[in-house]
Amino acid sequence: MTLYDTTLDEAPARTRLRHLLAALLHVASRALDRLAIRLAAHAEAPPPETDFEFHAEAGAPEGALYVNGRLLGHLPGVTRL
Repeated sequence: MTLYDTTLDEAPARTRLRHLLAALLHVASRALDRLAIRLAAHAEAPPPETDFEFHAEAGAPEGALYVNGRLLGHLPGVTRL
């Protein structure tokens, strides 16, 4: 038996192994895809963007902190950020 004979004998076994591994990877991929879809369906929506405003200008309330246009409160002793 030569090196080439051994390689030819092992080729069908290698091919079967590759097909088996490809099938397993395909099944795992489909399972992970279904899991991702289920998790995405239950995911919380991202919070809306928050706009922070700070006013320390002449005529504006000193140290006023606004979040999304609503006065959140005053920062005592703070005149600039």
